[in-house]
Amino acid sequence: MSLRHVQLAAARCLSEVAAGRNLQQVLSAERALQNTWQPSERALFTDLAYGCQRFAGSLNFYVRALIDKPLSDKQCEAVLKVALYQLAYTRNAPHAVVHEAVAAVATLSKGKFKALVNAVLRRFLRERESLQAALTQDDTARDNFPAWWRQRLLNDYPHNAQHMMDYANTHPPLTLRVNRRHMNAQDYLALLQAASLEGVVLDEYALCVTTPVPVARLPRFQDGTVSVQDWGAQRAAALLDVHDGERVLDACAAPGGKTTHLLEWADCQLTALDVDPQRLQHVAENITRLGFQAALKAADAADTTSWFDGQLFDAILADVPCTASGVVRRNPDIKWLRRPNDAAKTAAQQVPLLDALWGCLKPGGRMLFATCSIFREENGAQTAAFLARHADAVCRLEEIVLPDEYRDGFYYALLDKT
Repeated sequence: MSLRHVQLAAARCLSEVAAGRNLQQVLSAERALQNTWQPSERALFTDLAYGCQRFAGSLNFYVRALIDKPLSDKQCEAVLKVALYQLAYTRNAPHAVVHEAVAAVATLSKGKFKALVNAVLRRFLRERESLQAALTQDDTARDNFPAWWRQRLLNDYPHNAQHMMDYANTHPPLTLRVNRRHMNAQDYLALLQAASLEGVVLDEYALCVTTPVPVARLPRFQDGTVSVQDWGAQRAAALLDVHDGERVLDACAAPGGKTTHLLEWADCQLTALDVDPQRLQHVAENITRLGFQAALKAADAADTTSWFDGQLFDAILADVPCTASGVVRRNPDIKWLRRPNDAAKTAAQQVPLLDALWGCLKPGGRMLFATCSIFREENGAQTAAFLARHADAVCRLEEIVLPDEYRDGFYYALLDKT
């Protein structure tokens, strides 16, 4: 398989995301088609697909600076952006990148843009320093965030905004959760080192692998000793703090990271819901790998008539749908697919879900409202509105986890029912 075929596949992904499709879905479909690729080709393809989303602001800037008007063939333009990403942000050999990109474009539009793409890429190599200097004067190109998103961060987190954007444009860390029923993070670090891997201990049961590797290389992954989970996401189980024998509901469970963490935390009677039966299957697989049991139901948590038997819960994890604005490092397409009013829309959709779940909670029980968002409409403002609607609700604590080197962005509010 030649480099040009990988470039073309990445360009198809770039075009489909630009048309509004989710990157993960596009990647899965493309990988399924390319079942003869070698591991190195799959790795390159993944890097190109993610990198072009991560640095889309810069790539758009370069195209505008190098071409008087957009190409009429969007697939050719996508190949050009893929090649520019390789030249600007990777160590791929420049001559090979240019040669293969020109060959790729030659297969599109009867080769109409072959000479143009060749000239543009060679001009970028000649003028790279001046182009990069000009890029620093364009906010969207420099920070690789849409102007509205960048401004919202500056308004809401003036002291952290630049760091948050910088971290979002890095590769996500491989953070692990060690099963407390097996060992602690320090003990697992010794297993990593024995397997010629290095890591950094983050807390008693969390660590980060210094150089990410496939899970198959992680010692004792299959027996449930360790799971892949963002360090910020691991706060959920600690805050809800379930106890042996409690009836616990995980209302939006897929893909199951928080579900299995709750089961590791205590011998609770856990019910896991998710509206998507296929995603719920991933929850089942994770629970089975760790050797636990739980009641799994494919249902809309807001429609309690379809799943609730009337037995109230001691604790509820309400990890509700949101814009996912806190996890753009892992899902860089989100930056470009979201719109300024999306947070308000999802906040409105959260209201009936939270109200319905509150009715399933015992007096004296607790509900952890959680999102992977950093937008206030879906977080603090939502909590304030919920407290105003429910006289029997008290906010015991509120916590926002801002993205940093080892974790993504999350919001938590622990609500007690009086």
